Amino acid sequence: MIRRLSHSRQRLGRQSPRQPHFRPVTRHAPAAGVGCIRPGPDYSAVCVRVVALADTHAPRRWRSCPPGVAEHLRRADLILHAGDVCTADVLAELAAYAPVQAVLGNNDGPDVAAWGAPERLELDVGGLLVAMVHDAGPAPGRPARLRRWFPSADLVVFGHSHIPLDHFANGQRIWNPGSPTDRRRQPHGTIGVLDIEDGRLVSAQIVPVT
Repeated sequence: MIRRLSHSRQRLGRQSPRQPHFRPVTRHAPAAGVGCIRPGPDYSAVCVRVVALADTHAPRRWRSCPPGVAEHLRRADLILHAGDVCTADVLAELAAYAPVQAVLGNNDGPDVAAWGAPERLELDVGGLLVAMVHDAGPAPGRPARLRRWFPSADLVVFGHSHIPLDHFANGQRIWNPGSPTDRRRQPHGTIGVLDIEDGRLVSAQIVPVT
């Protein structure tokens, strides 16, 4: 039976029978200060709801969690932030909803680094290898570049451009959730919602929230 972790909350009428524990990903260590292989919750045989966001730019753009974002965070098993948090208080706010993993953006300062955000990150989420970086570089050549940076990743989440993107190339999905609070020229602020089940990405949605 497929079980969904809910962190002591009931989901779809089913009570989670266990709490997640942390399982290390066994890989060679990256260069110091550049990347991080981070232990992830053991979501084996579980359907995992992941909410991804980026470029919140607090406090200028994010003063508190927008209601449209909070609605999705309440149903999250894991939250990914792809950088430009700008203040670690946002990560603490997000952590009240679900476990948080984040990477450093170009506007992030020492407090976000002290929170534990590296420049690059790889996580095993239910058998799916998820990588995350803030700036994936210019659009031309981006799929090949991310494949070089993260050769084993099934999914790469990034930010920086504030432009939502869902693209599959070279056997790897690259994904930018956009920004929920600084949409720039986009029609809406957005986040990403992912469902991972048995090592497969079964659903990936870019969701307008503001």
